[in-house]
Amino acid sequence: MQRFGAVVVVGGGCYGSYYLRQLRRAERAGAATWERLIVVDRDPACAVSRGDDQGEHPEFRLEIATWEDFFARFLDAAAEQPDRHLHDAIVPSPLMPHLMAGWLLGRARTRWPDRKVHAAPLESPPSVPWQRAGDDGTHYVSFAEWMCPINCIEPARCPHTRGERTWSLTPALASYVESERAAGRALEGPYVFHCTHRAFGVGMIDVADVLAADREIAARGAREGAAFLVGTASHCHGALQRIVIGA
Repeated sequence: MQRFGAVVVVGGGCYGSYYLRQLRRAERAGAATWERLIVVDRDPACAVSRGDDQGEHPEFRLEIATWEDFFARFLDAAAEQPDRHLHDAIVPSPLMPHLMAGWLLGRARTRWPDRKVHAAPLESPPSVPWQRAGDDGTHYVSFAEWMCPINCIEPARCPHTRGERTWSLTPALASYVESERAAGRALEGPYVFHCTHRAFGVGMIDVADVLAADREIAARGAREGAAFLVGTASHCHGALQRIVIGA
């Protein structure tokens, strides 16, 4: 039995509905339980609100807000009392922006209003088979050069190659930061929020990891200017951002 505090599902559309059904199955099977289950969507008429398959959903609270506004409130409150949020988790949506990096960037701007704090493109590309740079400075990476099923749990044996999965982004990004430093490009981290399969096809990232990154950025940035590599990633796919804090 996995025991969570708050579980936040990002989005109340088709993905959110799927995750709620799977969480209900995990709950019934005794695989997971939680104190609060929250679904966040800006649309009051989103799929989970209509109750089309409500009988398959566990009890949850729908928060009507943009994802950015919700996490600004939720994570700010968690940062004030981190011990109360040690077991909170977030179920990300495949289509969401890099929300955790956005929150960290906002925190840094609030913390240092007189310093230049911004998201910047990566200074060199990481060594992964597929990658794209977004207009907002987010860098998308993947070890897959094929279309993966949306409900893949990234097992030890890849369903596509039918061979051993020999890759994982978390250690790959640590190696990337080391190579950047060796090349004379200052970069701290990486601070990776690893989305891992928890139960019945539901992946989560831990709020405690996001709060730890915020504390480390605050401590390191207080001394001098720095650049931080922040990523939300599973074994196979990820979104990266370089947060730069001026001296």
